[in-house]
Amino acid sequence: MTDALKRLSDEGVAIWLDDLSRKRITSGNLAELIDQQHVVGVTTNPSIFQKAISHGDGYEQQLTDLATRKVTVDEAIRMITTADVRDAADILRPVFDATGGQDGRVSIEVDPRLAHHTHATIAEAKQLAWLVDRPNTLIKIPATKAGLPAITEVIGKGISVNVTLIFSLERYREVMDAYLAGLEKAQAAGLDISRIHSVASFFVSRVDSEIDKRLDAIGTDEAKALKGKAALANARLAYQAYEEVFSSDRWAALDKAQANKQRPLWASTGVKDPAYKDTLYVVDLVAPGTVNTMPEATLEATADHGQVTGNTVAGTYEQAKAELEAVAKLGISYDDVVQLLEDEGVEKFEASWIDLLNSTEAELKRLAPSEG
Repeated sequence: MTDALKRLSDEGVAIWLDDLSRKRITSGNLAELIDQQHVVGVTTNPSIFQKAISHGDGYEQQLTDLATRKVTVDEAIRMITTADVRDAADILRPVFDATGGQDGRVSIEVDPRLAHHTHATIAEAKQLAWLVDRPNTLIKIPATKAGLPAITEVIGKGISVNVTLIFSLERYREVMDAYLAGLEKAQAAGLDISRIHSVASFFVSRVDSEIDKRLDAIGTDEAKALKGKAALANARLAYQAYEEVFSSDRWAALDKAQANKQRPLWASTGVKDPAYKDTLYVVDLVAPGTVNTMPEATLEATADHGQVTGNTVAGTYEQAKAELEAVAKLGISYDDVVQLLEDEGVEKFEASWIDLLNSTEAELKRLAPSEG
Protein backbone atom coordinates (compact mmCIF):
# COMPACT_ATOMS: atom_id res chain seq x y z
CA MET A 1 0.00 0.00 0.00
CA THR A 2 1.50 3.29 -1.11
CA ASP A 3 0.40 6.62 0.29
CA ALA A 4 -0.47 7.90 -3.15
CA LEU A 5 -3.53 9.66 -1.75
CA LYS A 6 -1.36 11.73 0.60
CA ARG A 7 0.98 12.61 -2.28
CA LEU A 8 -2.03 13.60 -4.35
CA SER A 9 -3.22 15.87 -1.53
CA ASP A 10 0.27 17.32 -1.16
CA GLU A 11 0.20 18.24 -4.87
CA GLY A 12 -2.86 20.39 -4.24
CA VAL A 13 -5.55 17.94 -5.36
CA ALA A 14 -8.55 17.75 -3.02
CA ILE A 15 -9.83 14.15 -2.85
CA TRP A 16 -13.61 13.90 -2.74
CA LEU A 17 -15.73 10.73 -2.71
CA ASP A 18 -18.30 10.39 -5.48
CA ASP A 19 -20.79 8.41 -3.43
CA LEU A 20 -23.08 8.64 -0.41
CA SER A 21 -25.54 6.36 1.36
CA ARG A 22 -27.05 6.23 4.83
CA LYS A 23 -25.14 3.03 5.58
CA ARG A 24 -21.86 4.78 4.69
CA ILE A 25 -22.79 7.48 7.21
CA THR A 26 -24.09 5.32 10.08
CA SER A 27 -21.43 2.58 9.83
CA GLY A 28 -18.62 5.07 10.35
CA ASN A 29 -17.24 4.36 6.86
CA LEU A 30 -17.34 8.00 5.75
CA ALA A 31 -15.55 9.14 8.90
CA GLU A 32 -12.96 6.41 8.31
CA LEU A 33 -12.32 7.54 4.72
CA ILE A 34 -11.81 11.10 5.98
CA ASP A 35 -9.46 9.91 8.72
CA GLN A 36 -7.45 7.34 6.74
CA GLN A 37 -7.82 8.04 3.00
CA HIS A 38 -7.46 11.83 2.83
CA VAL A 39 -11.08 12.27 1.68
CA VAL A 40 -12.11 15.90 2.21
CA GLY A 41 -15.47 16.12 0.41
CA VAL A 42 -18.44 14.19 -0.98
CA THR A 43 -20.41 14.53 -4.21
CA THR A 44 -23.81 13.05 -4.90
CA ASN A 45 -26.02 12.90 -7.98
CA PRO A 46 -29.45 11.46 -8.82
CA SER A 47 -27.92 8.12 -9.87
CA ILE A 48 -26.06 7.77 -6.56
CA PHE A 49 -29.23 8.42 -4.54
CA GLN A 50 -31.27 6.09 -6.74
CA LYS A 51 -28.81 3.28 -6.03
CA ALA A 52 -28.49 4.07 -2.31
CA ILE A 53 -32.20 4.33 -1.54
CA SER A 54 -33.46 1.60 -3.88
CA HIS A 55 -30.86 -1.01 -2.91
CA GLY A 56 -29.53 0.15 0.44
CA ASP A 57 -30.65 -0.22 4.02
CA GLY A 58 -31.19 2.29 6.79
CA TYR A 59 -34.12 4.06 5.14
CA GLU A 60 -37.07 1.95 6.31
CA GLN A 61 -37.89 3.87 9.50
CA GLN A 62 -37.85 7.23 7.77
CA LEU A 63 -39.88 5.85 4.86
CA THR A 64 -42.40 4.44 7.35
CA ASP A 65 -42.73 7.81 9.08
CA LEU A 66 -43.13 9.58 5.74
CA ALA A 67 -45.76 7.05 4.63
CA THR A 68 -47.64 7.57 7.88
CA ARG A 69 -47.62 11.34 7.27
CA LYS A 70 -48.88 10.70 3.71
CA VAL A 71 -46.31 13.01 2.15
CA THR A 72 -45.92 13.17 -1.62
CA VAL A 73 -43.19 11.09 -3.20
CA ASP A 74 -41.30 14.26 -4.22
CA GLU A 75 -41.32 15.51 -0.65
CA ALA A 76 -40.26 12.08 0.63
CA ILE A 77 -37.22 11.98 -1.64
CA ARG A 78 -36.17 15.48 -0.63
CA MET A 79 -36.55 14.63 3.07
CA ILE A 80 -34.44 11.48 2.64
CA THR A 81 -31.69 12.94 0.45
CA THR A 82 -31.30 16.16 2.44
CA ALA A 83 -31.10 14.14 5.66
CA ASP A 84 -28.16 12.16 4.24
CA VAL A 85 -26.44 15.30 2.97
CA ARG A 86 -26.97 17.08 6.30
CA ASP A 87 -25.47 14.17 8.25
CA ALA A 88 -22.53 13.88 5.86
CA ALA A 89 -21.96 17.64 6.13
CA ASP A 90 -21.82 17.34 9.92
CA ILE A 91 -19.21 14.57 9.66
CA LEU A 92 -17.15 16.75 7.30
CA ARG A 93 -17.57 19.95 9.34
CA PRO A 94 -14.11 19.70 11.00
CA VAL A 95 -12.51 19.59 7.53
CA PHE A 96 -14.60 22.59 6.47
CA ASP A 97 -13.46 24.55 9.53
CA ALA A 98 -9.80 23.52 9.13
CA THR A 99 -9.67 24.55 5.45
CA GLY A 100 -11.47 27.87 5.84
CA GLY A 101 -14.50 26.55 3.97
CA GLN A 102 -12.66 25.33 0.91
CA ASP A 103 -13.16 21.61 1.55
CA GLY A 104 -15.36 19.57 3.86
CA ARG A 105 -18.13 20.07 1.31
CA VAL A 106 -21.11 17.88 0.39
CA SER A 107 -22.94 18.42 -2.92
CA ILE A 108 -26.64 17.90 -3.61
CA GLU A 109 -28.23 18.36 -7.02
CA VAL A 110 -31.33 20.24 -8.07
CA ASP A 111 -34.07 18.06 -9.55
CA PRO A 112 -32.62 17.04 -12.95
CA ARG A 113 -36.03 17.55 -14.56
CA LEU A 114 -35.42 21.29 -14.11
CA ALA A 115 -32.16 21.35 -16.10
CA HIS A 116 -33.64 23.41 -18.92
CA HIS A 117 -35.68 25.76 -16.69
CA THR A 118 -33.77 28.71 -15.25
CA HIS A 119 -36.28 30.10 -12.74
CA ALA A 120 -37.29 26.67 -11.42
CA THR A 121 -33.61 25.79 -10.93
CA ILE A 122 -33.05 29.00 -8.94
CA ALA A 123 -36.09 28.29 -6.75
CA GLU A 124 -35.00 24.67 -6.19
CA ALA A 125 -31.44 25.72 -5.31
CA LYS A 126 -32.70 28.17 -2.69
CA GLN A 127 -35.03 25.52 -1.26
CA LEU A 128 -32.26 22.90 -1.06
CA ALA A 129 -29.89 25.33 0.66
CA TRP A 130 -32.63 26.08 3.20
CA LEU A 131 -33.54 22.41 3.70
CA VAL A 132 -30.00 21.15 4.27
CA ASP A 133 -29.14 24.24 6.32
CA ARG A 134 -25.41 23.61 6.54
CA PRO A 135 -22.72 26.11 5.50
CA ASN A 136 -20.61 23.35 3.93
CA THR A 137 -23.20 22.39 1.30
CA LEU A 138 -22.75 22.91 -2.43
CA ILE A 139 -25.89 23.05 -4.56
CA LYS A 140 -25.32 21.29 -7.88
CA ILE A 141 -26.62 23.07 -10.97
CA PRO A 142 -26.14 21.56 -14.45
CA ALA A 143 -24.15 23.61 -16.97
CA THR A 144 -26.94 23.73 -19.52
CA LYS A 145 -27.73 26.99 -21.33
CA ALA A 146 -30.63 27.49 -18.91
CA GLY A 147 -28.34 26.65 -16.00
CA LEU A 148 -25.87 29.48 -16.69
CA PRO A 149 -28.10 32.40 -15.57
CA ALA A 150 -29.26 30.26 -12.64
CA ILE A 151 -25.64 29.89 -11.51
CA THR A 152 -25.16 33.66 -11.55
CA GLU A 153 -28.39 34.28 -9.66
CA VAL A 154 -27.75 31.61 -7.00
CA ILE A 155 -24.14 32.68 -6.42
CA GLY A 156 -25.43 36.26 -6.27
CA LYS A 157 -27.63 35.24 -3.33
CA GLY A 158 -24.58 33.93 -1.45
CA ILE A 159 -25.27 30.22 -2.03
CA SER A 160 -22.22 28.09 -2.88
CA VAL A 161 -22.55 26.05 -6.07
CA ASN A 162 -21.12 22.94 -7.72
CA VAL A 163 -21.66 23.37 -11.46
CA THR A 164 -22.07 19.92 -12.99
CA LEU A 165 -22.17 18.19 -16.39
CA ILE A 166 -19.47 20.32 -18.07
CA PHE A 167 -18.01 18.67 -21.17
CA SER A 168 -16.97 21.45 -23.53
CA LEU A 169 -14.25 24.07 -23.23
CA GLU A 170 -16.56 26.80 -24.51
CA ARG A 171 -19.24 25.93 -21.96
CA TYR A 172 -16.61 25.80 -19.22
CA ARG A 173 -15.60 29.39 -20.00
CA GLU A 174 -19.28 30.37 -19.86
CA VAL A 175 -19.53 28.68 -16.45
CA MET A 176 -16.56 30.63 -15.09
CA ASP A 177 -18.09 33.83 -16.49
CA ALA A 178 -21.40 33.00 -14.78
CA TYR A 179 -19.56 32.48 -11.48
CA LEU A 180 -17.70 35.79 -11.71
CA ALA A 181 -20.95 37.57 -12.61
CA GLY A 182 -22.56 35.99 -9.55
CA LEU A 183 -19.73 37.16 -7.30
CA GLU A 184 -20.05 40.68 -8.70
CA LYS A 185 -23.80 40.56 -8.05
CA ALA A 186 -23.26 39.34 -4.48
CA GLN A 187 -20.66 42.04 -3.89
CA ALA A 188 -23.03 44.73 -5.19
CA ALA A 189 -25.67 43.43 -2.76
CA GLY A 190 -23.26 43.87 0.14
CA LEU A 191 -22.66 40.17 0.79
CA ASP A 192 -19.38 38.81 2.14
CA ILE A 193 -18.06 37.13 -1.00
CA SER A 194 -15.21 35.44 0.91
CA ARG A 195 -17.86 33.00 2.18
CA ILE A 196 -19.03 31.95 -1.30
CA HIS A 197 -17.36 28.89 -2.83
CA SER A 198 -17.78 27.00 -6.08
CA VAL A 199 -16.38 24.10 -8.08
CA ALA A 200 -16.85 23.41 -11.78
CA SER A 201 -17.35 19.69 -12.45
CA PHE A 202 -15.62 18.92 -15.74
CA PHE A 203 -16.48 15.38 -16.87
CA VAL A 204 -13.63 13.21 -18.09
CA SER A 205 -14.13 9.50 -18.88
CA ARG A 206 -17.34 9.92 -20.90
CA VAL A 207 -15.40 11.99 -23.47
CA ASP A 208 -13.09 9.04 -24.16
CA SER A 209 -16.02 6.60 -24.25
CA GLU A 210 -17.76 8.57 -27.01
CA ILE A 211 -14.70 9.58 -29.04
CA ASP A 212 -13.09 6.12 -28.76
CA LYS A 213 -16.31 4.61 -30.15
CA ARG A 214 -16.05 6.90 -33.16
CA LEU A 215 -12.33 6.20 -33.58
CA ASP A 216 -13.07 2.45 -33.58
CA ALA A 217 -15.68 3.00 -36.29
CA ILE A 218 -13.03 4.69 -38.44
CA GLY A 219 -10.72 1.77 -37.70
CA THR A 220 -7.44 3.04 -39.19
CA ASP A 221 -4.12 2.78 -37.36
CA GLU A 222 -4.10 6.56 -37.11
CA ALA A 223 -7.53 6.52 -35.45
CA LYS A 224 -6.62 3.71 -33.04
CA ALA A 225 -3.46 5.59 -31.98
CA LEU A 226 -5.65 8.42 -30.70
CA LYS A 227 -7.79 6.25 -28.42
CA GLY A 228 -7.68 7.24 -24.75
CA LYS A 229 -6.19 10.65 -25.44
CA ALA A 230 -9.14 13.01 -25.96
CA ALA A 231 -10.51 13.07 -22.40
CA LEU A 232 -7.17 14.00 -20.83
CA ALA A 233 -6.49 16.55 -23.57
CA ASN A 234 -9.89 18.13 -23.02
CA ALA A 235 -9.44 18.33 -19.25
CA ARG A 236 -5.93 19.72 -19.51
CA LEU A 237 -7.10 22.48 -21.83
CA ALA A 238 -9.87 23.20 -19.33
CA TYR A 239 -7.19 23.77 -16.70
CA GLN A 240 -5.43 26.14 -19.09
CA ALA A 241 -8.69 28.10 -19.40
CA TYR A 242 -8.99 28.14 -15.59
CA GLU A 243 -5.48 29.58 -15.28
CA GLU A 244 -6.31 32.28 -17.82
CA VAL A 245 -9.60 33.36 -16.26
CA PHE A 246 -8.28 33.40 -12.71
CA SER A 247 -5.29 35.54 -13.62
CA SER A 248 -7.41 38.15 -15.48
CA ASP A 249 -7.99 41.77 -14.45
CA ARG A 250 -11.64 40.96 -13.81
CA TRP A 251 -10.64 38.29 -11.31
CA ALA A 252 -8.01 40.56 -9.71
CA ALA A 253 -10.74 43.00 -8.66
CA LEU A 254 -12.71 40.18 -6.98
CA ASP A 255 -9.56 38.69 -5.50
CA LYS A 256 -8.97 41.97 -3.66
CA ALA A 257 -12.35 41.45 -2.01
CA GLN A 258 -11.17 37.99 -0.87
CA ALA A 259 -13.24 36.03 -3.37
CA ASN A 260 -12.52 32.33 -3.82
CA LYS A 261 -11.46 30.81 -7.12
CA GLN A 262 -13.93 28.39 -8.67
CA ARG A 263 -11.85 25.21 -8.60
CA PRO A 264 -11.94 22.74 -11.49
CA LEU A 265 -13.34 19.41 -10.30
CA TRP A 266 -12.52 16.30 -12.34
CA ALA A 267 -15.74 14.26 -12.45
CA SER A 268 -16.48 10.90 -14.05
CA THR A 269 -12.98 9.69 -13.17
CA GLY A 270 -13.77 5.99 -13.05
CA VAL A 271 -12.24 4.32 -16.12
CA LYS A 272 -14.86 2.86 -18.46
CA ASP A 273 -12.45 0.92 -20.74
CA PRO A 274 -10.66 -1.97 -18.97
CA ALA A 275 -7.77 -1.55 -21.43
CA TYR A 276 -6.78 1.65 -19.63
CA LYS A 277 -5.07 1.83 -16.24
CA ASP A 278 -7.70 2.22 -13.54
CA THR A 279 -6.03 5.34 -12.13
CA LEU A 280 -5.68 7.12 -15.51
CA TYR A 281 -8.01 10.03 -14.80
CA VAL A 282 -6.42 10.63 -11.40
CA VAL A 283 -2.66 10.38 -11.84
CA ASP A 284 -2.66 12.07 -15.27
CA LEU A 285 -4.71 15.05 -14.06
CA VAL A 286 -2.64 16.20 -11.10
CA ALA A 287 -2.56 19.99 -10.80
CA PRO A 288 -2.73 22.43 -7.88
CA GLY A 289 -6.10 23.87 -6.94
CA THR A 290 -8.14 21.02 -8.40
CA VAL A 291 -10.62 18.54 -6.95
CA ASN A 292 -10.87 14.91 -8.05
CA THR A 293 -14.12 13.23 -7.04
CA MET A 294 -13.67 9.47 -7.24
CA PRO A 295 -15.97 6.47 -7.06
CA GLU A 296 -14.81 4.20 -4.24
CA ALA A 297 -13.20 1.69 -6.64
CA THR A 298 -11.03 4.44 -8.15
CA LEU A 299 -10.14 5.75 -4.70
CA GLU A 300 -9.06 2.26 -3.63
CA ALA A 301 -7.09 1.70 -6.85
CA THR A 302 -5.25 4.98 -6.40
CA ALA A 303 -4.47 4.16 -2.76
CA ASP A 304 -3.24 0.70 -3.74
CA HIS A 305 -1.08 1.34 -6.80
CA GLY A 306 -1.48 4.92 -8.01
CA GLN A 307 1.78 6.45 -9.24
CA VAL A 308 1.65 10.14 -8.34
CA THR A 309 4.66 11.80 -9.95
CA GLY A 310 3.87 15.47 -9.45
CA ASN A 311 2.03 17.92 -11.69
CA THR A 312 0.94 16.06 -14.85
CA VAL A 313 -0.94 18.99 -16.42
CA ALA A 314 1.74 21.70 -16.64
CA GLY A 315 3.46 21.81 -20.01
CA THR A 316 0.86 19.62 -21.77
CA TYR A 317 -1.28 22.28 -23.47
CA GLU A 318 0.32 22.18 -26.93
CA GLN A 319 0.19 18.40 -27.03
CA ALA A 320 -3.42 18.40 -25.80
CA LYS A 321 -4.44 20.88 -28.48
CA ALA A 322 -2.68 18.80 -31.15
CA GLU A 323 -4.46 15.62 -30.01
CA LEU A 324 -7.92 17.21 -30.20
CA GLU A 325 -7.04 18.66 -33.62
CA ALA A 326 -5.94 15.20 -34.81
CA VAL A 327 -9.30 13.78 -33.73
CA ALA A 328 -11.10 16.58 -35.60
CA LYS A 329 -9.06 15.93 -38.75
CA LEU A 330 -10.49 12.40 -38.83
CA GLY A 331 -13.96 13.90 -39.17
CA ILE A 332 -15.05 13.60 -35.55
CA SER A 333 -16.88 16.78 -34.55
CA TYR A 334 -15.88 18.00 -31.08
CA ASP A 335 -18.99 20.20 -30.86
CA ASP A 336 -21.23 17.26 -31.74
CA VAL A 337 -19.57 15.01 -29.14
CA VAL A 338 -19.78 17.47 -26.23
CA GLN A 339 -23.39 18.44 -26.98
CA LEU A 340 -24.37 14.77 -27.17
CA LEU A 341 -22.67 14.08 -23.84
CA GLU A 342 -24.40 17.03 -22.16
CA ASP A 343 -27.79 15.90 -23.48
CA GLU A 344 -27.14 12.30 -22.43
CA GLY A 345 -25.89 13.42 -19.02
CA VAL A 346 -29.10 15.31 -18.29
CA GLU A 347 -31.21 12.41 -19.63
CA LYS A 348 -29.37 9.81 -17.51
CA PHE A 349 -29.80 11.80 -14.31
CA GLU A 350 -33.46 12.43 -15.14
CA ALA A 351 -34.02 8.70 -15.77
CA SER A 352 -32.35 7.85 -12.43
CA TRP A 353 -34.54 10.42 -10.66
CA ILE A 354 -37.69 8.98 -12.21
CA ASP A 355 -36.58 5.46 -11.19
CA LEU A 356 -36.06 6.79 -7.67
CA LEU A 357 -39.52 8.40 -7.68
CA ASN A 358 -41.12 5.15 -8.79
CA SER A 359 -39.28 2.90 -6.33
CA THR A 360 -39.87 5.31 -3.43
CA GLU A 361 -43.56 5.58 -4.29
CA ALA A 362 -43.81 1.79 -4.18
CA GLU A 363 -42.12 1.73 -0.76
CA LEU A 364 -44.41 4.45 0.60
CA LYS A 365 -47.45 2.43 -0.52
CA ARG A 366 -46.04 -0.77 1.01
CA LEU A 367 -45.33 0.90 4.34
CA ALA A 368 -48.48 3.01 4.57
CA PRO A 369 -50.55 2.09 7.64
CA SER A 370 -53.96 0.59 7.03
CA GLU A 371 -56.87 2.93 7.70
CA GLY A 372 -58.84 2.46 10.85
